Amino acid sequence: MPVPSLIAIVDDDSSFRTALESFARSLGYRARGFASAEDFLGSDALCEADCIVSDIHMSGMSGIEMKRVLDARGSTTAVILVTGHPEPATWKQARACTPHCFLLKPFDPQHMTECLARATKS
Repeated sequence: MPVPSLIAIVDDDSSFRTALESFARSLGYRARGFASAEDFLGSDALCEADCIVSDIHMSGMSGIEMKRVLDARGSTTAVILVTGHPEPATWKQARACTPHCFLLKPFDPQHMTECLARATKS
């Protein structure tokens, strides 16, 4: 039996992170949360994750900056960016870093389900 895909969830809001971890697990994925982009980038999950869901606006490194670091390292892991702040500049920066999906908080759970399925090809 194949091992379920690992979804890495990077968000400095612990309640959102915990809820999204539970949501991913309810869909049959493994999930692991990180309170910052720096924590994720320094972890072993960097090599294991099949998909990364990251908030854009976090203290320290933003989700967009993390995506740029991953791209510079040659990562091909799908990244889903989420934000509760839909300013036009945010949209432009998010589109420029070519995330797999870009969702606004609060998002429709079906949209996240579809993004995760496409990202993990499951």
